[in-house]
Amino acid sequence: MRIPHVSLLSFIFCYCFWIHHSVYYTGVSAQIVEDQQQSLLKLKNSLKFKTNKSTKLVSWNPSVDFCKWRGVACDEERQVTGLDLSGESIYGEFDNSSTLFTLQNLQILNLSDNNFSSEIPSGFNKLKNLTYLNLSHAGFVGQIPTEISYLTRLVTLDISSVSYLYGPPLKLENIDLQMLVRNLTMLRQLYMDGVIVTTQGNTWSNAFFQLVNLQELSMSDCNLSGPLDPSLTRLPNLSVIRLDQNNFSSPVPETFANFTNLTTLHLSSCELTGTFPEKIFQVATLSVLDLSFNYHLYGSLPKFPLNSPLQTLIVSGTNFSGAIPPSINNLGQ
Repeated sequence: MRIPHVSLLSFIFCYCFWIHHSVYYTGVSAQIVEDQQQSLLKLKNSLKFKTNKSTKLVSWNPSVDFCKWRGVACDEERQVTGLDLSGESIYGEFDNSSTLFTLQNLQILNLSDNNFSSEIPSGFNKLKNLTYLNLSHAGFVGQIPTEISYLTRLVTLDISSVSYLYGPPLKLENIDLQMLVRNLTMLRQLYMDGVIVTTQGNTWSNAFFQLVNLQELSMSDCNLSGPLDPSLTRLPNLSVIRLDQNNFSSPVPETFANFTNLTTLHLSSCELTGTFPEKIFQVATLSVLDLSFNYHLYGSLPKFPLNSPLQTLIVSGTNFSGAIPPSINNLGQ
């Protein structure tokens, strides 16, 4: 049976079209991969770091598949989705011109434990796919940019700071806390220890009312003032609360006993007053409770339930008094 002339022409056309597009898209894919490697190499060359202390950057070699470089993670299409440059002894300026911001498929970025000694660049808003961003103890100083609030897919944000060792600490001064987190509704972990937050009274705690997925909140030494507000209990999934070294000058709300998933409560050196609510000791999941160095906080040890999960209990430097109950034997952990 003879194939009609028109059908044969159509077949040849479709075959040539398929070949052309296969070659084209293969070329495009190869170019994208090449661009990814070049961006990483440009990033390495733009960063200052101590080679004798580096274990990742120093090993990046163009003769080796970049997806196998230390600190680099790729997806199936060889796009860079993860970058871990923590503890690389990186120092000096880091700004919006960095080729880091061309890696727009990044989902995980860790720059912690370095010494950039510069402000956090606003260019982070280009990394729209980030779910994990760790800039903690990286030497960043000055104002935290509002552009962080554009990273709406973030699940974990860590901007903890001890930057007073290198210069002015990180701070939220020109924008308030609510403006920073307003769009970060997917956050589960927020760590801001050491960031100077300039808010009035208890308004800082109202900033989180949209973060219904938040599980861990760490804001030690953040210049927060009181009173310690019951509004935090609107976040039902909170399991870890660290608020040490702030100045609340207030009692601990009894409603904190309503955190049904609470495992860790750190409130040391917070100028707490009044009597600590005994109900909080009864939270069935509580394993760590630190109330130390609140000299005007009163209380007594309760009857501990059998098989209590409590592992750490610190009340030194408080006005807790009374007998140690026999039920302390129930604290088997």
